[in-house]
Amino acid sequence: MNSNHDHFSGFKSGFAAIAGAPNVGKSTLLNRLIGEKISITSQKPQTTRNRILGVMHGENSQIVFLDTPGVHASDKIFNQRIVQIALSAMDEVDLILVVIDASSPDPKSESMIVEKLKKRPGTPALLAINKIDLVDKPSLLRIIDKWTRLYPAFEEIVPISALDGTQVDRLTGAMRDLLSFGPPYFPEDALTDMPERFIVCEMVREKVFENTGQEVPYGTAVTIEDFSEDENIIRIHAAIHVERDSQKGIIIGKKGEMLKTIGTTARMDIEKLLGTKVFLKLFVRVEKNWSRDAKAIRKLGY
Repeated sequence: MNSNHDHFSGFKSGFAAIAGAPNVGKSTLLNRLIGEKISITSQKPQTTRNRILGVMHGENSQIVFLDTPGVHASDKIFNQRIVQIALSAMDEVDLILVVIDASSPDPKSESMIVEKLKKRPGTPALLAINKIDLVDKPSLLRIIDKWTRLYPAFEEIVPISALDGTQVDRLTGAMRDLLSFGPPYFPEDALTDMPERFIVCEMVREKVFENTGQEVPYGTAVTIEDFSEDENIIRIHAAIHVERDSQKGIIIGKKGEMLKTIGTTARMDIEKLLGTKVFLKLFVRVEKNWSRDAKAIRKLGY
């Protein structure tokens, strides 16, 4: 590829992983960088499972973001798999963007990330210190000092607020500087390569998450069986996959009430997102122990 640099007349492109502990504002930052709500933002940690790709089209540049799940310690197989996805995303990129929350440090996750960075000394890394609106100047200087010592190899440390956009331009510029010359990977109108179907699955999963107790969410996957667009309505049939009959019972609820609630709230969100009327039909299927079975995990898209 190196010999073709001249053909791209100054265009730069590359893949960047956004890494950080749960709830540091990674999804908010991604949405700010791209200007659209793609990544699901929720108050609950661990809503981002797949590496949602967001594409940022800049001045003569394109950065493709892998938004990784929050890195956290866990003994559950499925949660370990989530963390595995987060860490392995760092292996596949040209640039690592570490995001931390200025107002609430998470030493355990941070040390996992630093360990990982040390294993990838060839991949340039930037640090974004987010939520600077919540701390005073002296605290911010202490944080910068701490991180300069923790990982001296950061190309740049940029204090930002993803929520109000403070210094996000500076961060964007710093990322562009670190990219190599190369062609765009996606057409200009592409914000994400995750099609509407993926976003629909995530919305349904988010509602399962919000409406059912602790027992269900982690054993849940959603797949689209049918997605058809008429002139003024989109018809979607989606299956919610769980691991046990008892979970199926919880999701369906008494007289189907729970499934109805999940369907209604998800449909309202999907209509907002797709800007059109939606007919959503949900089914619940039991796939025994899918989150412990590598083949099933792949089949359901993880």
